[in-house]
Amino acid sequence: MESVVIGIVQAVLVILIAPLVSGVGRWMRAKVHTRKGPSIFQDYYDLAKLFKRDDITTKDRTFVSRFMPALFFGVMLLLSLGIPLFTQESPVPLMGDVILILYLMALSRFFFSLAGIDTSQSYAGYGSIRELMVGTLVEPSMILALFVAALSCGSTNVGDMGQAIAGVTATSPVAVIVAGITFALACYVELGKLPYDMAEAEQELQEGVMQEYSGPSLALMKMAMSMKQIIVVSWFLAIFLPFGAAVDLSLGGIALGIVVWFVKIAVVFFVCALVENAVCRVRYKYMGRQTWMIVGLGALAFVFCALGI
Repeated sequence: MESVVIGIVQAVLVILIAPLVSGVGRWMRAKVHTRKGPSIFQDYYDLAKLFKRDDITTKDRTFVSRFMPALFFGVMLLLSLGIPLFTQESPVPLMGDVILILYLMALSRFFFSLAGIDTSQSYAGYGSIRELMVGTLVEPSMILALFVAALSCGSTNVGDMGQAIAGVTATSPVAVIVAGITFALACYVELGKLPYDMAEAEQELQEGVMQEYSGPSLALMKMAMSMKQIIVVSWFLAIFLPFGAAVDLSLGGIALGIVVWFVKIAVVFFVCALVENAVCRVRYKYMGRQTWMIVGLGALAFVFCALGI
């Protein structure tokens, strides 16, 4: 019962702070560019306005486009329940399996891309193709890194993997370190940061899929995208940097785990903000030239794991 409560607390926490994380990122980007920028609470204001507006649809849209915002938000909600944020054990063990998490992430990406094609609008269709291409380049690296970590830790559960790494019981420590670097780089691409993506790209292909949405549907999609950033970072932290997470479910341990999780999240997003504001944009068709390096690191991690290093 305690684990279920923790899972619900995690989900509520992710929903509440997701717009704040996005807003702080926009504020930091403006300060680096010597602009005044929006308030850190601007995303809350935008979501409130969108929920008050009408949901306008096109006549050519099918059930895929209509259900996609709720499905996207629902998948992110399920992931926030299962991935351990401030505890070492997964609140819902079934939802903490890396194989299931990968399938859920792929499911959301597939329907996100399919919805753009479903609108029969060329601009949204190109955005869908771009989204699928990014997934094709990034997901193999993530799968390979997680496969190496699972082999070394002897489990595919996020909590068990984190405990093995925190307790230094992994059979191939060097392979785990290289796999962690691989997964961190893949997660950075997945976050939609420069040089691969740009966060405020409403008029570009990155968010072309969202051009046909408005009102509550658009609000759900924006909320889900903000939640996805927190979930991806927390996924990496739970496996490769689980230090400071609550070992037991005592009130003091949970409180300390929440504080440590907030600090780690803040540090990761701060580093991401520094990186994305120090590089220039790369044309998306050239992304494969750089993501091959991530695949190479994953392959190197697998070699180290095979050698037991």
